[in-house]
Amino acid sequence: MDLMQWTGIAVSVLVSMGLVAVVHWLLTHQLAKVWSLAGYLVRRCRYSAYVAAAAIGVNLSLPSVAEMEDRSLYGPITHALAIAMIIGITWLATSAAYAVTDAVLARLADSNDDADRRARRLRTQVRLTRRMVTGIIVVLATAAVLFTFDSVRPLGAGLLTSAGLIGIVAGVAAQSTLGNLFAGLQLTFGDALRINDIVVFEGEWGRVEEISLTHVTVRTWDERRLVVPVSDFTTKPFENWTKEGTEITGWVMLRVDWEVPIEEVRREVGAYVSSHPLWDGRRWSVQATDVLEGVVELRAVVTTADSDARWDLSCDLREHLIAFIAENYPEALPRRRTEFIAMDEEAFGRSARAGREPANGARGAAFAAVPARGRSAQAPDGSLADQQQARSGDGGDGDGGE
Repeated sequence: MDLMQWTGIAVSVLVSMGLVAVVHWLLTHQLAKVWSLAGYLVRRCRYSAYVAAAAIGVNLSLPSVAEMEDRSLYGPITHALAIAMIIGITWLATSAAYAVTDAVLARLADSNDDADRRARRLRTQVRLTRRMVTGIIVVLATAAVLFTFDSVRPLGAGLLTSAGLIGIVAGVAAQSTLGNLFAGLQLTFGDALRINDIVVFEGEWGRVEEISLTHVTVRTWDERRLVVPVSDFTTKPFENWTKEGTEITGWVMLRVDWEVPIEEVRREVGAYVSSHPLWDGRRWSVQATDVLEGVVELRAVVTTADSDARWDLSCDLREHLIAFIAENYPEALPRRRTEFIAMDEEAFGRSARAGREPANGARGAAFAAVPARGRSAQAPDGSLADQQQARSGDGGDGDGGE
């Protein structure tokens, strides 16, 4: 090509990119004030628009084959430019699609708290749909690029002829991938799982951070990410705490001594919960749910607006009850008691004659330990032998003994 032809190509590229620059300026400085989509288009399409404009400008100004000095280069040049234009237009189309969906997601995010189930469902569906559409566009663009090669066109015709057999083979080979794809569609459009849902999956509590075509990402409470195949959420049971709403019930379990004043504890729980800002006002209760070995199990139940408030209120109530019982009713703390029962002389004699006299041979007090509950009680002052001698002296000849 001569200098005039190169100059024409350069002018065409500059004009096309200049038009993109003008549109960019209008979107940034003029339309952004009245059109909310303008900012998203600028952000997403900034580079793809220039690439597509350059590719289109070169293709429009390319000389014909008759004007080429070296006609052997015309074929490779036009082939490369066709591929560049396909790539540029595909990139621009996907960027524009992402810009539109970004605007929709931003509007949904304004009301996308846990209670807004509809907004979270739409947000999940938009995300998954744009991934699917983008994947389809990329596959079609790749096919279009491949079909620009003469050697691939017969192969494409053969593939279309044997589409049934190829489909069966591909379905068997990509069974897990297709299973995840359809599982993702089932979860998303069946409203079983949404972005920001609170779930418990295989013992792990967290929020659904992302739902892709193949995986679900769950952000746990300690900032870890669980990446789970989508099909697992259709084949394994999981808890969804925000499926129908965000209201949830929390509880606090306490194991205390039998001497605990349940009515006093109930009044204290009512006064504390009623004044707590995280209580949603629905209900609270205190009940003795079980009698275990040596302790009574109390359960305090409170309701909250969401799971985060449930955790905080349950922890606050547990700390308050521990301090309240320890300060006002220390005898109600869990204890383990031991009761000492002394045998009289007649029983001791029978035990001695039967060969069960204590190993030290002393005529002390034999005793049986009866365990009770909680922490160990202190033994009485004085040794057991001294107590038994005192009892023996009182029941002897009346002189009090030596």
